[in-house]
Amino acid sequence: MPWYFWLLAAAGLGAAEFFTLTLVFGLFAGAALVTAVVAGVGVGLLGQLVALGVTAAAGLVLVRPVVLRHLAQTPLTREGSDALIGKAAEVMQEVTGTRGLIKLSGEEWSARALDESQVIPVGALVDVMEIQGATAVVYPRELLP
Repeated sequence: MPWYFWLLAAAGLGAAEFFTLTLVFGLFAGAALVTAVVAGVGVGLLGQLVALGVTAAAGLVLVRPVVLRHLAQTPLTREGSDALIGKAAEVMQEVTGTRGLIKLSGEEWSARALDESQVIPVGALVDVMEIQGATAVVYPRELLP
């Protein structure tokens, strides 16, 4: 078969991968691309089919499990307000179960105590337990008097 047939097949399989995101069509597209190179060199139809089969099998057996494992892992870095969870902050205005103000990463944030019955005084160090909208939910680092 002519090399441009395999190139056309690779493009079609690549488009199918774009819409399905299964990684199967993408690996077959790569195999078709390798087969286009083999056909371009002048290898016959049997050699092209062997190249297609070996490349597709290698992709499915070797590459796909590794890629799927990496995609399933959680990212190592947190972004946005999620990155603030677990950080220390200083209380700027008394923090209660409903309101307060803290200095977190150089910025002032509205805050409320995790334990609604707790009152955290000015100057106390707190840990950010979660972020709810623009409010940090905090818990004191040390026991309060």
